[in-house]
Amino acid sequence: MSSYQLDTRLSDVDKAMRLLRESMRGIPIRFAGFKKEHDRLARSVAGAAVLLECARPAFTNKQGKGKTKTP
Repeated sequence: MSSYQLDTRLSDVDKAMRLLRESMRGIPIRFAGFKKEHDRLARSVAGAAVLLECARPAFTNKQGKGKTKTP
């Protein structure tokens, strides 16, 4: 996965979470425990997004282009 693909995926996750937030406006807050499940999902997705962002250097396409020295 390239850094560009990572940006695209994180952007897609952000869009999906915004849509989820907007859809929560039409549901009664305590309807069948849905709010609690929503909060757990949002917290988990945020944690995954932060981990991916922190792992960004592992997704770069840059490889050592210089000559390596051998002993």
